[in-house]
Amino acid sequence: MTITEALITILLGMAAGFINTVGGGGSMLVVPFLIFIGLPANVANATNRIAILLQNVVSVGSFKQKKILDFKTDYKLLLPVALGSIVGALIAVDINEDVFKKVIAGLLIIMFFMLLLNPDAWVKANADKAKMKQPWLRNLIFFFIGIYGGFIQIGIGFFLLAGLVLGCGYDLLKANAIKLFIVLFYTIIALAIFIYNDLVSFKVGLILACGNMLGAWLGVRFSVKWGAKYIRYFLLVILVVVAIRLYFS
Repeated sequence: MTITEALITILLGMAAGFINTVGGGGSMLVVPFLIFIGLPANVANATNRIAILLQNVVSVGSFKQKKILDFKTDYKLLLPVALGSIVGALIAVDINEDVFKKVIAGLLIIMFFMLLLNPDAWVKANADKAKMKQPWLRNLIFFFIGIYGGFIQIGIGFFLLAGLVLGCGYDLLKANAIKLFIVLFYTIIALAIFIYNDLVSFKVGLILACGNMLGAWLGVRFSVKWGAKYIRYFLLVILVVVAIRLYFS
């Protein structure tokens, strides 16, 4: 990696860390660049997890410090997502990549309209109106979200936010904090599997992580200062960008 590539990697990491912390989809910036500079696709996907891990150490610690996150009460969805992430990291999914990307892009567009047309459901916390009342259903859905997250990091934040807001009744600020806590936990498991299979470039991953951590620090401060209302605006923009990028890539 040249000095220029390292600087670009840090800058992209900073942007990705901010986007991941405030909404999701930051890995769309990073993974293609890692492939461009010569990493095989599976190595780029695995190496990105180092930055995601360290990014979320910063963001989770910051949300905890600001009392948005409470480990004693916000741990309940860790297990189903973690179990799903193990399955996702271990299995090889026999699916046409182009079809896969377009399906995900379609789901993100649906989420965009849900976010646009029903803002109160996303901005105001209301656990009593959560749609997934049954714990088994909630755990099953988050298990499948974990499978997706273990298989490919890109876009996982959006699906976690949808589950946490629409299924659990959190507002976007609280949901963001729990989302990052969940991703931190399952990333440890997924990264261990990737390291065991010798798919991680530590040098590139740590350079990338420098940017991600700074971006995460800035993202937490933006989220806390501006609140769920402005997170929603940011998320609307990012959803469209990521969906278009996936559909036409």
